[in-house]
Amino acid sequence: MRNTSLRMLAGATAVTGILISGGPAQAACLVTLETGHVDVVGLAYEEGELEIAVHAENGEEEVEYAPEDTLLRVLPAAKTTVPDGDEYAFLGTAGRPVWILPEVQNPDLLFAGFGAEELESGVLQDDEVDVSFLSVKGPGKLAVYTDGVFGQPESILVNSGDGLPDTVGLQAGEHTHANWAFTKPGTYKVKVKAAAHLAADGTPVTSDVATYTFEVKK
Repeated sequence: MRNTSLRMLAGATAVTGILISGGPAQAACLVTLETGHVDVVGLAYEEGELEIAVHAENGEEEVEYAPEDTLLRVLPAAKTTVPDGDEYAFLGTAGRPVWILPEVQNPDLLFAGFGAEELESGVLQDDEVDVSFLSVKGPGKLAVYTDGVFGQPESILVNSGDGLPDTVGLQAGEHTHANWAFTKPGTYKVKVKAAAHLAADGTPVTSDVATYTFEVKK
């Protein structure tokens, strides 16, 4: 379990070219996102409710989906191998396959991040919100992490391999990206919840539990 605060990349560049297509038979009603910029965890506070949504950008257009209505597809181009070095041990054994949606834009893959731009400054206590990854069900493990200046892991935000929940701290108005790594192909169900306190009186506010579906292709 960990609690990590993000202070990164406000106003990152939007990526065009989101591909929306029909999902597999078991997810026929889901909107499938395969490429382009997407805030997997997009936060808002509206009408007294803390909300989580998927924010997808296509050129100048932004589309918002409920996580339960969205299939996030990790295409075969994401497949790589775990590098040598103890710092990569959280991804598995060196040389083993791993599927990574990278922190840096790759137009052939999803550019997945966290978005808190819709949270107005001064509404939440200290302008902070905690995003907790409650559970991951799938054939392998999920790790979300950021890279340092020299490309090595800098901060492990989420690692289902060493126990959940893991909590990521976000600031109102900020936007950031991270690497999303999956250790095996298949379908993953990820449950996430957001929590904060109102600045006015300290009242706690929480979102509903959001369930994400990731499909990792061989």
